Amino acid sequence: MTGVETDATGGTGRTGTGRTGRVGVGVVGAGVISGTYLENMTRFPDLEVLFVADLIADRARSRAEEYGVPRHGTVEELLAIDEIEIVVNLTIPAVHAEVGRQIVAAGKSVWSEKPLALDHTSGSDLLAAADAAGVRVACAPDTVLGAGIQSAMRAIARGDIGEPLTATTLFHVPGPDAWHPDPEFLFAKGAGPLFDMGPYYVTTLVHAFGAASSVSAVSSTSRTTRSIGSGPRAGTEFPVEVPTHHAALISFEGGQSAQSTFSFQNALPRMGFVEISGTEGTIVLPDPNTFEGDSTIWRFGQDEPSTLTAAGSTYGRGSGVLDLARALRGGDAERASGAVASHVLDVLLAVSEAAESRSVVEVASTVAKPQPLAEAWDPSEATL
Repeated sequence: MTGVETDATGGTGRTGTGRTGRVGVGVVGAGVISGTYLENMTRFPDLEVLFVADLIADRARSRAEEYGVPRHGTVEELLAIDEIEIVVNLTIPAVHAEVGRQIVAAGKSVWSEKPLALDHTSGSDLLAAADAAGVRVACAPDTVLGAGIQSAMRAIARGDIGEPLTATTLFHVPGPDAWHPDPEFLFAKGAGPLFDMGPYYVTTLVHAFGAASSVSAVSSTSRTTRSIGSGPRAGTEFPVEVPTHHAALISFEGGQSAQSTFSFQNALPRMGFVEISGTEGTIVLPDPNTFEGDSTIWRFGQDEPSTLTAAGSTYGRGSGVLDLARALRGGDAERASGAVASHVLDVLLAVSEAAESRSVVEVASTVAKPQPLAEAWDPSEATL
C-alpha cells in the first residue's frame, strides 16, 4: 500500500480543491471506448469536457467534433489547460501508470481505465504521487456504481441474505478476437481475460466482502496465436502473450471466499454471472460489466425466488468521472477510488502469480469495504 489514509468508501480523505462550478475534463485516448465516455460525460451537467488528445491527430479531431468538444490535440496541450481538473486516461493498459504519473505531475486528478497499472509498485507509486501532489486517482470499472450492482449491495448491506459468506463468478467466452477489429492488446501483457474482465468481477466482490487476503489459482492457454475475425484486418494472425483461462479461489480478510473463472477459450459463452450466498439466502447479481439489471434472491425455506428490482443510476461509463468531480468539489471520498482499484490489481496479480507458482499467494494490500451509494444518486442532476 501507499500509506494513503482511506475512509469507508476506499477513497482518500482529502478536502475539496477550493474551486467552484462545473469541473473541467480532458480525455487522453480517442479509441473505441472513448465514444461511450464522451457520450455520457458531455451530458452530465456537473462536467465540462474541454479537450480530446490522441497520438493520432485525426482521431482526436474526429472524436472532438463528434461530441462537440471545443479543443483537440496533444497530451502536452491538454495538460497545459488550467481549467481541466480531471484527465480521463483511456490509453492502452501498458501505459496506464506512466500516463497517470504524467497527469498527476501536471497537478490534475486522474480517472483511469482499468487496470490501474500492470504491477503493484507502479500502482502504489501512482497513488503516492497523487497524494503528495494533493490530487486524486480514481479508476474503472464504474459499472459497480450502476443501479444493478448498487441495488444488490444495498440488499446485502441490509441483511437480505444474512451474513455473506461465499461467491461464485463466471466469465467464459471464445475471445474478443472474434469481433474486435484490433484485438492484439487484449491478448498482450496486462490484458487477457484476467486483467481485461477480472476487474469487473473482483471489484464487485470487494464491494460485497471487503479486502481479499490470499489467492490460489490455475491457468491455461488454448492457442499460441489468434486470428482477427472482423474489420479491415480480418484474417491477420497475432501472438497470444498471456494465459487465456484463469480459475481462482480468493480468500477475504473477513473469512469469506469466492471461486472465480475468467476465460477467452470457451466455445459456449457464459458471462456476467455473480452469485453471493449468505447465512439466510443467495443473491444472483446482474452482469457486473453493465450498469443495470435486476437481481434474484433465493431464501432458505422458500420455494420460489424473489426479484430485486434495480433502482438508481443507469448511466454508463463516465459515471465514475462524475462521482470523482463531485468528490473534488465537496471534499468527500470518490467511490471508484484508486485505493480500491489498486487492491483489485493486487488481487489479480496474486491470481496470476498463484497460477504460475501453483502456490497460495498473499495479496499485497488491503482496503476498506466501500459503502453502497444512495438510491437517489443521479449523474444527470446539476449539483455544482
